[in-house]
Formats: sequence, structure tokens, C-alpha cells
Amino acid sequence: MDSFFFGISLTCFVGSYVVAMLLDLTRSAVRIPGRGLLTIVFTVAGLFAHGTYLVARAVGQNTGGESGMLAGWYDWSLLVAWGMAACFLILYLRRPDTSVGLFLLPAVLLVVALASLTRDWAPFSRVEAVGMWRSVHGLAMMVGAAAVLLGFIAGLMYLTQAHRLKSKQAGRRRLKLPALEWLQGMNRHCLVVSTIAVAIGVLAGVVMNLNQWGNVPWNEGGVVLPLVLFAWLIAATSVEFFYRPARQGRKIVYLTLASFGFLVLAMYGVLSSEHGRNSVDALSVYAAPALGEKS
Repeated sequence: MDSFFFGISLTCFVGSYVVAMLLDLTRSAVRIPGRGLLTIVFTVAGLFAHGTYLVARAVGQNTGGESGMLAGWYDWSLLVAWGMAACFLILYLRRPDTSVGLFLLPAVLLVVALASLTRDWAPFSRVEAVGMWRSVHGLAMMVGAAAVLLGFIAGLMYLTQAHRLKSKQAGRRRLKLPALEWLQGMNRHCLVVSTIAVAIGVLAGVVMNLNQWGNVPWNEGGVVLPLVLFAWLIAATSVEFFYRPARQGRKIVYLTLASFGFLVLAMYGVLSSEHGRNSVDALSVYAAPALGEKS
């Protein structure tokens, strides 16, 4: 089984993306039964092979050497390409009648081609990798927290406006709020943005810890509670995505309000643990031996 995963190459997922692109490209020229399902299957297969290829590279790089894990232009380009392919799949699932693949999949293939040009470039050191992934982790989690907070505020405004409309007070000039439809859409967008940002933050945090220590402290509160927040956001976004009634009325609002509660728990876990308080000290301890070796 290990030999199968480590045997996956660029050809595997590039071929899948090419087939998905051709299926979408020939939509109006050739009639193919089950075209939509085939496009989804080949895209999912490409994402799986693509992700497995990156994981295999990360495992091979996490051997205690001086080179950082997933810290070179080649790896970063492939990560960007994977994210773009995932965006295509999400957009295609939401709007299968549109030709989004005509624009997104060629861009994915172009990024992979550019990545191939940097394959032989030396990766960054582990010290540099820790610093870069820490920056990505912090920025992504900050964006995710901001999106959850905005969704919470939009939810409060929605409930306030809904109450005022029900009690026929919405016409008063003292308090003028946006329309319910606009607030509902803002809640949905905040939920999606927070899920994507926290997903990036969690991934960056895992890679950062593997670069720094070679393992992830899964039992630490500063790691467990953000993972709980991420799991909730995935569940809430899935409900909004697949359960159509959740897109209407107060249901999406309640999801974002609950997300705020999970955010508070996650922030408490980070601020009350060594994960949040001593990250800078940990980096200096890790970097000191490396600097001593170079001198």
C-alpha cells in the first residue's frame, strides 16, 4: 500500500485534470452521457492523487534533515494548484450548468507546469520553513476568526431586523439595518470564508509543528479546540451546502452564531496553553542550534 501511494506522480493527477477540462471544454460540441458525473469523478480522482503526492513528499521530507518540509517553490506551487482545483470542484457542484472548468482547470495546469520548472530548486531550511508556515498559520487563523466574528455580528443584526419587522418597527429612522436577504447572504459568505481560512490555518499549523518538532501535540488544548472549531465549520458549511432549507430564513444565522461559540472556545484553548504563549520562545530555541552550526 505504501509503495502505491509513493508511486503516484504528476502524471496521475495532471491526466485527471486534463480529462475533466476536456469534458467541460467539449460541452457544447459533443454529447457524452453522464458528462457531469464523469467530470466530478475525474476531478475528485485528480484531487486525491494530487493530495496524496503532496503528503508523500511531506513524509519523505520529514526525516530530520536540514531541508524544510513543504517549504520550496515547487511544493508551494503545487499547494496553490490543489486549492484552485478544489475551488473548481466546489463551484462545479454548486453550478454544474456553467463552464467554470474552461477557465479554472487550464490555470491549474499552468501552475503545475510552472511548479515543474522549480522542481530542482533547493527548498528552504527548516528554520525558514517554521517561520513561513507560522506566518501562514497566524494570518489564516486571524482571517477565519474575523469572518466568524463578522458572521456573528451579521446574525445579531438579522435577528434584530427580523424582530423589528415582525413587530412593525422597521420603518423607524432611529435604527436602520440592511435587508434580511443581504444579511442572510453575508452570513453565508462569512461561513464559507471562515471555513476555508481555518482549514488553511490548521494545515499550516500541522506543517509548522512537523517542521519544528517532527510531530504535532494533538492532546494540547491549543490544538484540540481549534480542531473542534474546524470540525464544526466543516459540518455547518456542509449543512448549508447540501441541505437547501438551511440557506433560507434563520437557519444559516443560527449556524454562524454557534460558530462564534466554538471560536471563543478555540481562542480560550490557544491563549491558555503553551501553544499560544510560548511559540516565539520555541522558535528561538529551535533556531539557536541551527545558527550555532552555521557559525
